[in-house]
Amino acid sequence: MKITFFLILIISSLLTSCTVDKSQEIIDDAIKAHGGARFDKAFIEFDFRGRHYTSHRKNGLFTYTREFDDSTGHIKDVLSNDGFRREINDGLAKIPGERANAFKNSVNSVLYFALLPYGLNDPSVNKVYVKESELKGKKYDVIRVTFKKAGGGKDHDDVFLYWINQDTHYLDYFAYSYLTDGGGVRFREAINARVIDGIRFQDYINYQPKTKDLMLDEVEELFHDNKLETLSTINHENIKVKLLE
Repeated sequence: MKITFFLILIISSLLTSCTVDKSQEIIDDAIKAHGGARFDKAFIEFDFRGRHYTSHRKNGLFTYTREFDDSTGHIKDVLSNDGFRREINDGLAKIPGERANAFKNSVNSVLYFALLPYGLNDPSVNKVYVKESELKGKKYDVIRVTFKKAGGGKDHDDVFLYWINQDTHYLDYFAYSYLTDGGGVRFREAINARVIDGIRFQDYINYQPKTKDLMLDEVEELFHDNKLETLSTINHENIKVKLLE
């Protein structure tokens, strides 16, 4: 009996190990297909919903910025390895902690989604292989991503599913569940893919289910059956890339 029990534990451990290794390999291939090492040494800028964003990465250091004008003047939000700050008309603004965290999370969220699948190898990311799937006649590997509380940000409880094309290794779809503002599920379909200086950028159609009482794992079937509503379109405009030495 003891021998059988230990054999089950060993087999279970081996299967789990294979699954983790498979998810890591799939994400590595996806990042490579979308630009790979170029993400780590590039200055990227684009416009999104009337605001200008930049990403500067080199030698493990990063700086994200967001700039726009409002009634107070010219706003520049800066998020880097050193933390977050807001500048108004080139002067440092005093922002209460809660509002500063909201601004920081907003900047990080836009850059995170714009640069996917880059970022899925961050230390805070947990990856698990879910299944093989088929959408619109193409085969996909589905990866579930969760986040560690330490380093996972304010929305570390969010859960993501990523559909990685088995042939191209491109990220063609992803979905996520979230708890903020009452919670819900979203599903995004990549459109308008283009390659700029070796980095692939995508826009997305953002879908939502007709009801909030939905599990994340159910959203694929609803998309397949055309039972999701179009909520918005995520467009990244005026993209420019400068590769750094």
